[in-house]
Amino acid sequence: MIKRDLVVVGAGPAGMAAAISAYKAGVRDILLLEREQFLGGVLNQCIHTGFGIEYFKEVLTGPEYAGRFIKELKNLPEINLSLRSFVIKLNCDKVLTFLKPGQMEQVKAKAIIMATGCREKTREMVHIAGSRPSGIFSAGLAQKLINIEGVLPGREVVIVGSGDIGLIMARRFTLEGAQVKAIIEIKDRTSGLLRNVIQCVKDYDLPLLFNHKIKRIYGNQRVKKVSLAKVDKNYNEIKDSEFFIDCDTVLISTGLIPENELIEMADIKIKSEDDLNKTSLPGVFVCGNSYKVYDLVDSATKDSQEAGTMAAEYIRSLNA
Repeated sequence: MIKRDLVVVGAGPAGMAAAISAYKAGVRDILLLEREQFLGGVLNQCIHTGFGIEYFKEVLTGPEYAGRFIKELKNLPEINLSLRSFVIKLNCDKVLTFLKPGQMEQVKAKAIIMATGCREKTREMVHIAGSRPSGIFSAGLAQKLINIEGVLPGREVVIVGSGDIGLIMARRFTLEGAQVKAIIEIKDRTSGLLRNVIQCVKDYDLPLLFNHKIKRIYGNQRVKKVSLAKVDKNYNEIKDSEFFIDCDTVLISTGLIPENELIEMADIKIKSEDDLNKTSLPGVFVCGNSYKVYDLVDSATKDSQEAGTMAAEYIRSLNA
């Protein structure tokens, strides 16, 4: 079994910021685990601008923002990187089990920082009825397909939810020549940032329907159409308000959930915001979007730097 002073799980912006912060606070034995083959996390697919305004006082794209931390990280050889390393288990002895190509390893740490990010809500979580044809994507998956894989997932798109990713993807599909038939929001206001509403919806004159919901998705091999209805202030369907929109693609953008299965499987509890980054197990910290979903990566970065400092202080207390 490998032994380390500090293990950071996740090498997105939060994990990199936490590892660098811990190093600056004096920790020299650090292992950074990342399940993907690249550093940077989801920022690699966020090619739009809007990052870094608060933290760097500059307007950057996602890859540019991540690149600042990647460059700094690679100048710190004491931080050991392990890419394509998928953590499958965490226990209360602070032992992590992870898979690498062709092998399984375990590492015992004095302190652990979980920077596993968040995931998108699925169609099932928002209870959309209908068949299960191809053409239904989370907004983040569609973003990855277009921006990284170079694949256009559809030509006639309906977006469920007005979260930031959905708004940004409405613009992205439009720029790629697809038609955004409607953005559907069950509430009476958007859940996205104002700048995204202006830059991604109003500037492109895209239809954003408030107080509406999708009732059903239709299609056999591929999505053919969706049925919609107006809702009242209690989200109940208004009688005789149903109508249909033909489309071949449905994007789900109804919110994000912190990715904390490993913490939960170990029966470790995340403490309240009064104890930022802390858990019920001393020496285990949570940061970035895995602690709570932030609107801005700049905020998640600052949170993660604090987690790195806290982990360093905890390790010093063990060595005292």
